[in-house]
Amino acid sequence: MNHHDMPLSAGGESLLSTHSVYGAPCWVSLTSRDLKATEEFYSAVLGWQWRPARLGEPFRIALADGAPVAGIAAVAAMWQMAVAWTPYFAVRSADDAVSRAQERGGTAAVGPISLPPGRAALLADRDGATFGIWEGELFSDWETWRASRPAFIRLHTRDAFDAAIFYGEVFDWAGPDGCCEVQYEGDEVVLRNQGDVVARIESGALGAAPDPAIRPHWQVHFAVGDVAACARTAERHGGSVLHLGDEEAVLRDADGAQFTVTARDPGN
Repeated sequence: MNHHDMPLSAGGESLLSTHSVYGAPCWVSLTSRDLKATEEFYSAVLGWQWRPARLGEPFRIALADGAPVAGIAAVAAMWQMAVAWTPYFAVRSADDAVSRAQERGGTAAVGPISLPPGRAALLADRDGATFGIWEGELFSDWETWRASRPAFIRLHTRDAFDAAIFYGEVFDWAGPDGCCEVQYEGDEVVLRNQGDVVARIESGALGAAPDPAIRPHWQVHFAVGDVAACARTAERHGGSVLHLGDEEAVLRDADGAQFTVTARDPGN
């Protein structure tokens, strides 16, 4: 249940909560089967370091150059969860967000459940793409994560405009107090928070496709310095390359979780 590795803040600090950034992506996390193997793979491919998470031994926070990148929860086998990368969105109320999603044809796979200092749920939109929600405190260096933007998310879906309506209503993107802006740019829907692009939604996925890579899904992208080197390293460490281009590669880790590496902007 990959929302269990949501990073938790230390006591006694000035805390930021999802109420400040509701509707925006606030974290990405991976459910895996084997913590040691997962650490070794991503350390080799993406150069990540690791620190413990407060929830115990199966959980880790991944770091890139000392900054938080993502969470890992090695609980897939124990809890019979799929091995996958999942984006999480900040919400004011997990219960309200789940109700809104269900009213609009989405489904709740897990939760909402209490995970002090907050509440979480794992959902699927009406086309079957999985995403998570988090209500509560964000971890103490979350602003560092946001500023460095190490992860980016893109929804591959059947109809981008229909999906934008679903997520916009669930997360109140178009509300008077909404902290996200939605713009239609060509065939894509672009979500911005504080001026930064934080997610894109594109059409073209096939709902009944046998290949999960082309069914509706949220794809997590990580910025890297050398796309080709990451692809080669992934293959050497038991992963596979689904697509390799000059600026981007779609990879599977040794456990089967799909993710994308994207060439880092030299200015960032």
